[in-house]
Amino acid sequence: MAMENPPNFKYMGRNFSDMSNGDNSSAFSECNSDRSEEFPTTSSQGRRLLIACASDNSDDLIQQLVAVLEDGSIEEQKQAAMEIRLLAKNKSENRLKIARNGAIKPLISLLSSTDLQLQEYGVTAILNLSLCDENKDLIASSGAIKPLVRSLKTGTATAKENAACALLRLSQIEENKVAIGRSGAIPLLVNLLEYGGFRGKKDASTALYSLCSVKENKIRAVQSGIMKPLVELMADFGSNMVDKSAYVLSVLVSVSEARAALVEEGGIPVLVEIIEVGSQRQKEISVAILLQICENSGVHRNMVAREGAIPPLVALSQSGTNRAKQKAETLTELLRQPRSGKVAARASDVSL
Repeated sequence: MAMENPPNFKYMGRNFSDMSNGDNSSAFSECNSDRSEEFPTTSSQGRRLLIACASDNSDDLIQQLVAVLEDGSIEEQKQAAMEIRLLAKNKSENRLKIARNGAIKPLISLLSSTDLQLQEYGVTAILNLSLCDENKDLIASSGAIKPLVRSLKTGTATAKENAACALLRLSQIEENKVAIGRSGAIPLLVNLLEYGGFRGKKDASTALYSLCSVKENKIRAVQSGIMKPLVELMADFGSNMVDKSAYVLSVLVSVSEARAALVEEGGIPVLVEIIEVGSQRQKEISVAILLQICENSGVHRNMVAREGAIPPLVALSQSGTNRAKQKAETLTELLRQPRSGKVAARASDVSL
């Protein structure tokens, strides 16, 4: 999206595209601030926000905004939510003040509004508040998860993307991962991954990567049909989603259901092609995925070998990173001795 907003309200934080090097921790960037369309503000409103952001005494303004969220008209609530969202956007101290002044519950109530714009403003404000680690527990315990999931289903395109980012932030608390999964978020994130715009796909992949560290969420993702969009995105080098999709796949293939779905969707030829022509990072994650698929399955080893994996694996063992070389050597030996329990045991020692 073109950055044509006034300097005072520029988007902050890194984009996914900034995170193009390194290991899996850098394959994703977090939603460091909302990236929705800026709201129109008059000069007096802009001055009011700038003064509040620069002041250490903004509690009075925040209290007034919270009161409007609770009792104002829809248009007044929109304006209040917009100002809270901007106050929370760039300053961590404002995020804490807003939460302490009771804004979270009335903001959550906006997510049930039939006015989609008001719902979007509420989601965006909650996202910005969730950037503060101290607010995550309060947001979740105040009942935000189910309304965020609802916005992921019924909201505007921007609301869906920002809801995915907010759920990502809440999922960084381990116990929230199960609650988010059980609230129906996984199928909706898979849908966003498959049918969303570029930003939506990135937001969905990041949230799914976090949520699928929990086994029951892995199963939900597979049952929701995640393998089809993952394989399609990995096969499309022009999608700019090869790395992110592969890392999501890497957390899924620890369960047998995901391995079976990957094979069914034609994922093995795609992974072998990545080892042939992908970037160093893409090659490394692809060989690690194939290693997990093959270590306990002679059938899968034969499939990988028939796809012509051994020559590019040999090349990778000579020219890749240290981790890629180790994985490539182990997988090559595994493919050449498909019935060797000893080699399979060695393969299991090679971590992602």
